[in-house]
Formats: sequence, structure tokens, C-alpha cells
Amino acid sequence: MTRFDMTASPRPEELAAISEGLTAFNEADVGPSERQALAILIRDIDGNAIGGLSGYTAWGWLFTQWLFIPETLRGEGMAGKLLSQAEQEARARGCHGAWIDTFSPAARKAYMRQGYEIFGELPEFPKGRTRTFLRKAL
Repeated sequence: MTRFDMTASPRPEELAAISEGLTAFNEADVGPSERQALAILIRDIDGNAIGGLSGYTAWGWLFTQWLFIPETLRGEGMAGKLLSQAEQEARARGCHGAWIDTFSPAARKAYMRQGYEIFGELPEFPKGRTRTFLRKAL
């Protein structure tokens, strides 16, 4: 008999059952994603990672999952530099588009300065903010 088991601490192999099942379904439905991680790290003078960009490419798209600029480096165009490098690598991987989301008004402006355009919004996520989804043709 099938049952549901809610947990806040799933084991890695349990998450793998979901991930592997969905991956197999999607590959049968639309073809392989050719998913590949992509990260650009900002390092301090000692070589420690202090920020950067993390995401992946799949199905011809770059998805920027995380982008963090340390406060001491903000206002210097770092977000644009990171996005440009990620987009260049995505093009080399055959990508035709990029997308990112944020609920930070400052980040939204930075992404729009880089040529990203809004394609969707989710109001009150989190409360008092709007989560904005942006895309860019590469």
C-alpha cells in the first residue's frame, strides 16, 4: 500500500529517488538536459571564496541560482561582471537564454541594467516584497 511520509530531514537516498525519477521522466519527455554546474567565485587576497555566482546550464539555458556580492564590493559593477562571465560560458556551452529570480529591488535593477527583462512576478514572496523572474536572450 502506498503512503505519504512527511519529513523535514530526508535522507540523501530518498531525495535521489525523487531527483533520479524526475530526471528520467524529463529525459524521456523532452530529451537530456545536459545539466552542468557553473560557478564564478570572488576570492579575497588569501584565496578564500567570499562571494560569487552559482548556477547551472541545462536545456540551452543558464540559470543563476545564487549571486552574492560582499558588502565591501557592492556598487562596483561586480554583479554585471559575474553575469557577463557566466553568460559567456553559457554561450560556449550552446545556451540561447538566461534566467534569474530575486526579491531584492537593488538586484532587480542590477539585472535589468545587464539586459534582463521581467517575465513574471510573485507578490508577497516574501511578505512585503515581490519575487521577480527575469530572462535574457544570449
